[in-house]
Amino acid sequence: MFNFEKLEVWHKAVEFADRVYVVARSFPEEERFGLTSQMRRAAVSILSHIAEVSSRSCKSDFARFGQMASGSVFEVVSQATVCRRQGLISQAAFSQLYAAAAERSKMLMKRSLNQPLSTID
Repeated sequence: MFNFEKLEVWHKAVEFADRVYVVARSFPEEERFGLTSQMRRAAVSILSHIAEVSSRSCKSDFARFGQMASGSVFEVVSQATVCRRQGLISQAAFSQLYAAAAERSKMLMKRSLNQPLSTID
């Protein structure tokens, strides 16, 4: 088992990516290379950044990769906002995705500011 697989924040990021994939699956075909692809890539990049930082020992790397993962969370929220405004997702689906994003963002910020990911969770 790799270090990142032991982290609750990584597992939460995987769950978030799963949620994004489910939401994006309902998008129309014309969004396949647009919002569908962008949202999925942003969601997967969250857990990818967490996995990458788990191998680092430099404190500045933890902050940088935590910020990059948080930035990807913010990307998904921004893209979901467009989806909601365009009628691609319901208000309820948006609210659920938004709440999940807020939870992940708080976890990431706490970890990137406090201590290395490999020593927590």
